[in-house]
Amino acid sequence: MDSGHPSSSPIGQDALQGVRIVEMGQLIAGPFCGKTLGEFGAEVVKIEPPVTGDPLRNWRLLQKGTSVWWQVQSRNKRSVALDLRAPEGQEVARRLIAEADVLIENFRPGMLEEWGLGPEVLQAANPGLIVLRISGFGQTGPYRDQPGFGVIGEAMGGLRHLTGEPDRVPVRVGVSLGDTLAALHGAIGVLAALYHRQAHGGRGQVIDVALHEAVYNVMESLIPEYSAFGVVREAAGSALPGIAPSNAYPCTDGWVLVAGNGDSIFKRLMQAIGRPDLAAAADLAHNAGRVARVQEIDAAIAHWTADFTVHEVQECLAAARVPAGKVYTARDIAEDPHYRARDMLLTQQTRDGDTLTVPGIVPKLSATPGRVRSSAPRLGDDTDAVLAEVGLTAQQIAQLREKGVIQ
Repeated sequence: MDSGHPSSSPIGQDALQGVRIVEMGQLIAGPFCGKTLGEFGAEVVKIEPPVTGDPLRNWRLLQKGTSVWWQVQSRNKRSVALDLRAPEGQEVARRLIAEADVLIENFRPGMLEEWGLGPEVLQAANPGLIVLRISGFGQTGPYRDQPGFGVIGEAMGGLRHLTGEPDRVPVRVGVSLGDTLAALHGAIGVLAALYHRQAHGGRGQVIDVALHEAVYNVMESLIPEYSAFGVVREAAGSALPGIAPSNAYPCTDGWVLVAGNGDSIFKRLMQAIGRPDLAAAADLAHNAGRVARVQEIDAAIAHWTADFTVHEVQECLAAARVPAGKVYTARDIAEDPHYRARDMLLTQQTRDGDTLTVPGIVPKLSATPGRVRSSAPRLGDDTDAVLAEVGLTAQQIAQLREKGVIQ
């Protein structure tokens, strides 16, 4: 398997080597967190329901019956097909978690407790256990029991209201951003809890991540502006409200993003587009003045870009040291030499023998870079091996399989 530059790190040099994670989540938020930690060396055992497995296995485009999304989301994981609704399955889960450092779950609040797997029970047997709980609205509060997916988190976190054109229906960002933001906040929480456990007495803790709060946390000055000025920020299309100029501008073959909002950058931009009058205007020397005349500035830039291709605009503005970029499609990313040079387009073999180009690993650590150690598992690929590792005999495993508790 070619995982690019990260595979050059010697085995044993992974940042999270020795960290054992049990992942009970499904679909996106919990599993994306497990994926992220697994890429840096954590051992991730994923518990899935028998027969159906994680629904993500069947989402979007399938290759030989399995989602290609699954191949990215579940690399570096081991699959245990275990029925958590059965008392025997719950007992097996307790044995697995008793030897784990971290449990990741994104069920509705209270589900673990209904299964006899609440944090208090698990930490009584394993005091060092860190439990990451990702849910729509958190483990407390009046909305605790309401169902919530990433799209709802994006709406109630304030993001959807700002996404799209003014006075038009709020639009989706295009990917499951609410889920992945929650997953990344969860990963930060796990790393902080692991450090605290090591430095301060070896005890674990519970991490409570709500989808809407993860979105809300990246909403910049949304609430301070409302608090101080009563301003409700509105959708602004591709512009960056209050910061000018920064927008998408038309070219003969597409759109280009130009960010000329630094004081010196703005002057270079105006010179590059043949508007030295705007570059020299005293009231445009700073952002506040440019915001007041942003429509005039945007019109001047758009008038210039409309005569050129995106590539021509990029070349000109790169020479003037003005940030500009094409609006990339999947094809653009896949053919981009910079993505390739940065090991962000990896060649990965599936367990069914197919070859995929998949995203590389972020962030890039100099001494302990992440890597792809194994491709995504088929459902239950590792059930017998993992259960044997926690002390179940071959006879006990066979009995569980006979009852349909494992697959």
